[in-house]
Amino acid sequence: MPIFQYKGLQASGGVTEGQLEAVGRPEAFRQIEALGLRPISLAEKAGAGNGEKSLALPASLKSFSFSRKSHRVSARSLENFTRLLSSLLAAGVPLSRALVILHKETSAPAAQAKWKEIHDLVIDGMSLADAMSKSPDTFPRVYTAMVQAGETGGFLDVVLAQIADFQAREKDLRSKVLAAMLYPSILLVLALSVLVFLLTFFIPKFQIIFSGLGAALPLPTQIVLAVSHIVRSYGLFVVVGVVVAVLLVRSWFASEKGRRVWEGLVLRAPLVGPLVAQFAMARFCRMLGTLLGAGVPLVQGLNVARKSIGNQILVDAVTRAIERVQQGGQLGASLAECRGLFPGSVSEMVAVAEESGKLDAELVRIANVTEGDLDRELKTAVAFAEPLLLFFIAGFIGTIFISMVLPIFTMQEYIK
Repeated sequence: MPIFQYKGLQASGGVTEGQLEAVGRPEAFRQIEALGLRPISLAEKAGAGNGEKSLALPASLKSFSFSRKSHRVSARSLENFTRLLSSLLAAGVPLSRALVILHKETSAPAAQAKWKEIHDLVIDGMSLADAMSKSPDTFPRVYTAMVQAGETGGFLDVVLAQIADFQAREKDLRSKVLAAMLYPSILLVLALSVLVFLLTFFIPKFQIIFSGLGAALPLPTQIVLAVSHIVRSYGLFVVVGVVVAVLLVRSWFASEKGRRVWEGLVLRAPLVGPLVAQFAMARFCRMLGTLLGAGVPLVQGLNVARKSIGNQILVDAVTRAIERVQQGGQLGASLAECRGLFPGSVSEMVAVAEESGKLDAELVRIANVTEGDLDRELKTAVAFAEPLLLFFIAGFIGTIFISMVLPIFTMQEYIK
């Protein structure tokens, strides 16, 4: 049976500590209350249970299993958890009881374990934001920052409802992006499949014919035959090399320096850069407007909203704007210096809304308009990408076909 280490408050005001055996945490709490104590903290003793020695795992394996477990909490489960918790708190249900209800109502095993973990941490005296920050794979930084702002200001239910709405809009926007990229992705996979088929099955048939001609082949034909030979003879090594190279490049881009280089390249890309900047601006404006509408102070809302941008280069630009606001500057004028993220028209609208006292509503309106423009521009970009991909597919296949046909035009001369 597990052994729990507890700390309780006596009726006289003193604090006492001790150990007890219980089937689980609820039973342990009942035993503490039966002793006439008010529980302050309760923790299961490591390595205890059933009178047997437990096998201690290395810390690396423990963290590995924990991260795998937290990754299984889906975005849908998190959104449902956020919305239901907001509704329960708005109805006057205490936080600990609301967490118990959500833990029992959840059907997904991973989400159920995670909500129980959050409940146990809160019961032990930790704030909800601090408890969530223990699981960064499940609760993003901007999520816990908003929860912390709601707890500090006393409007946690309102902030949670805003977070749920924000998650729903972001999910809808992400699904639009994925749907728009589906057809170009299918075209790209089809092109690669046709190219591999031609190099491994089609070209060798011609190579047998060309080997008996006894004459020098045109340079394009030689290149295609050499590529076909490499794919057929060393295809597995090529695939392994490409995978290793991709993993190395990905690990470098995951570093601080590599991420900044990658984000700078993305922002400078002709079509992708403006879309990424617009998406970041829409997220920032919606997040800041949501926080201001919930009563969060401007500087605190700016510090939370900048975490939602995602691009570190743009985050640095907004950070400089926040510093100017902290020094007494106006928000609109400060954001006007972030030309890469906020166009002149947006900063002017922010400045006017700031003067009229309607900054929160105006920021949400800007986010709505920007997301609508982003949707149309994304459709235009995809409409442009489809014929471009078809052109490249036709170019690859046409190059191979012409390279194979060139020797046939001079075959009569070879025969003579």
